[in-house]
Amino acid sequence: MNHVLILPILLPLITGASLLLLYRLPFGVQRLAGLASTLGLALLGAWALVTAGTGEYRLYHAGDWPAPYGIVLILDRLSALMLALTATLGLGCLLYASRGIDRRGAHFHALFQFQLAGLNGAFLTGDLFNLFVFFEILLIASYALLLHGGGRARSRAGLHYVIINLVGSALFLVALGTLYGLTGTLNMADLALQVAAAPPGDAPLLAAASMVLLVVFGIKAAILPLLFWLPRAYSASSAPVAALFAIMTKVGVYAILRVFLLVFGLGEAPVNAAAWQWLWPLALATLALGGVGVLGSDSLRTLTAYLVIISVGTLLATLSLVTPATLAAALFYLIHSTGMAAAFFLLADLLGQQRDEGYDRFSVAAPVGHRGVLGSLFFLAAIAAVGLPPFGGFVSKAWILQASADEPRGLWLWGVLLTAALLTLIAVSRTGSSWFWRPGGAGKAEARPLDHGCLAIVCAMVALNGALSALGEPIMGYLALTAEQLLTPRAYIAAMLPETLAVATEIAP
Repeated sequence: MNHVLILPILLPLITGASLLLLYRLPFGVQRLAGLASTLGLALLGAWALVTAGTGEYRLYHAGDWPAPYGIVLILDRLSALMLALTATLGLGCLLYASRGIDRRGAHFHALFQFQLAGLNGAFLTGDLFNLFVFFEILLIASYALLLHGGGRARSRAGLHYVIINLVGSALFLVALGTLYGLTGTLNMADLALQVAAAPPGDAPLLAAASMVLLVVFGIKAAILPLLFWLPRAYSASSAPVAALFAIMTKVGVYAILRVFLLVFGLGEAPVNAAAWQWLWPLALATLALGGVGVLGSDSLRTLTAYLVIISVGTLLATLSLVTPATLAAALFYLIHSTGMAAAFFLLADLLGQQRDEGYDRFSVAAPVGHRGVLGSLFFLAAIAAVGLPPFGGFVSKAWILQASADEPRGLWLWGVLLTAALLTLIAVSRTGSSWFWRPGGAGKAEARPLDHGCLAIVCAMVALNGALSALGEPIMGYLALTAEQLLTPRAYIAAMLPETLAVATEIAP
């Protein structure tokens, strides 16, 4: 058994706990510990991509207890992708926070590590109850990170955020209790076999449990009508926290993919059919609402929050078509949208620091200092976010449109996706022209010093999005194999429960 597999959870947990116990350490030491841990996670993410790239599943049995009786971590291409994306994003956000934002409240670095531990655990676990546990770890850390720095706006947004997620956690337990009562297991591979072999009398309860889980994951992913907490919460957070939160909605998307393609996707009458039926219109409505929200935003942070909503709608609408091509295209878009949303949150802060008043609000006509540098950066980030060449957004959207062209519902996706892109283009063009092309009035703002470290971090994140396009072919190949793996749940079950290989082979995915 390879013990490296537990390190993405253990490393940030130990680091976070140590920082809490040794809170009197000099702040520079705390920063160094947090950065060292996150850099270690980035290396582990690279290891995970290489390891999972062979196509084999890697398992870790906690306490050496065999599945389905013990806690099992499992690494495949999708979980490796999410680990690498989380670590890369976390490193950029932590570097930005270490420029001074981390000093605005207590225990920032410990909470940041707990957040990373919860995210990594959610991506690696092979058990639904432990998925709930890791959800709670990352949510508790996010509650405190959202409030980091204090203020009335953050307190109000934090209250709404906490309440809706507590409701989601309660519903999660209801669904888990129902599934355990019907099947006697919560191991996802074992649960898939039990659900597929369940008697017809249990079908209504299984369908109900699946729909409750769809609501729970919909809250995490921020899908309509469960998304109205997100713009206020994300726009109220400090910039690096909001940037890290860009991957929080993707946890919900990941859970929908993992649970509904594996647990509820086997048998002659798969339970997930009802979920896909509901997911399609809700995802399109989410995408449309995100486009309207972008156009009506009153600040760059709020606009970016609605960009996150657009990404969720695009992802779930594409995923609900459930073909290898659409799954692979959606995963490429997931990488692009997560990175660009994070870059925009950091850019909003960088721009806000260069204005005498209004921070990032559009209604205030305060000039922006260093307009040449920041205007160029905003232009590049804007065309990347809209999905114009040569950035990864263009490749991902073109792939989505191509993959969905032959689908019966593809025309709807084309129309709503392109309309949302047009609304986003109008919104960012209006912002850029107002802030950077308006003549005069920049003298006073120009005196503000520009944090070149923060500038370099945002530039690096935009450049990474350009690298997605440059490295499109190998990334597409990896994601195509990831989609095939997701649509072959029998291999997952055989890796988790090798003694049931014969049974799993008899059940069609």
